[in-house]
Amino acid sequence: MRHCIGVDMGGTTIKFGIFSEEGKLLGKSEIPTRWQQGKDTVLQEIAAEVRRLAIQFSLSLPQCGIGFGIPGPVNEKGYAGALVNLNMYDFFPGCELSALLDGIPVAAANDANIAALGEMWQGGGKGYQSLLFVALGTGVGGGVVLDGKILPGARGLAGEIGHIWVNPEEPELCSCGGRGCLNQIASATGIVLNAKRFLEKSSEPSSLSKIAELTAKDVLDAAKAGDAVAVQTVDYCMGFLGKMIADVSYVIDPQAVVIGGGLSKAGQYLLDVIFDHYRRYPKLQKELCDFRLAHLGGDAGIYGAAKMALDLMTP
Repeated sequence: MRHCIGVDMGGTTIKFGIFSEEGKLLGKSEIPTRWQQGKDTVLQEIAAEVRRLAIQFSLSLPQCGIGFGIPGPVNEKGYAGALVNLNMYDFFPGCELSALLDGIPVAAANDANIAALGEMWQGGGKGYQSLLFVALGTGVGGGVVLDGKILPGARGLAGEIGHIWVNPEEPELCSCGGRGCLNQIASATGIVLNAKRFLEKSSEPSSLSKIAELTAKDVLDAAKAGDAVAVQTVDYCMGFLGKMIADVSYVIDPQAVVIGGGLSKAGQYLLDVIFDHYRRYPKLQKELCDFRLAHLGGDAGIYGAAKMALDLMTP
């Protein structure tokens, strides 16, 4: 039986998962991401943990596949130009980790893309071969899987839906330097910002006005309870997301859209709001995309990395 190891590197921790080829998670671990110590130290610590896990689970490392997700664009040649949050630049993450593991092949990709692949393999997108994954958290991330394979794009930017400009009326700048990005509207940050704007303009009584440190969860909970300002906020913010999904569907034509990230905990309510906006726009297709909630949560990355590893091992 073949086994594989999925590695998902984040800004705070690096997650590891040992999987069977059927997709069963056999064990997992995590270590801190000590990016302040430099790229070489981080990669050495990842290699050490991979070796430790192989020993713990009595695996022959040369017979294992390894997949590696990183928080930044990775192009089709495996090159990562900038992991700005980790201060890592101009390297080939898969090749460099492989060199520390006696030349074992390592498949590397962007973390949002591997999360998309993980959800397709064993999560909310199981049963589909082409999907758009949308991660709604502090920001908006995305990943594209077509015909069962990650679509990285020529520069590793495929799926970066959070930085599509959707609102030319937005007065503030996005972290990318743009103005009116989806990231500023459909994220947790965007929901809170727009809720405060609606509160300032509205004469309607709202439970939100009584909350000193407003969160996106507060807004979504209030919307579910029928609070008018909260409902208006969620409808406004998800309206941009719904249209963007419709626009993207004309380019990649996915079978399904999988909604994940922290905001997806709002469940079917949020999914229905997004779908109701999306369904207004596609006119050339009789069959609309299926909308699904992500199932794997924070483990989507290690699942996707493991699936990449298995694909790398397959002749």
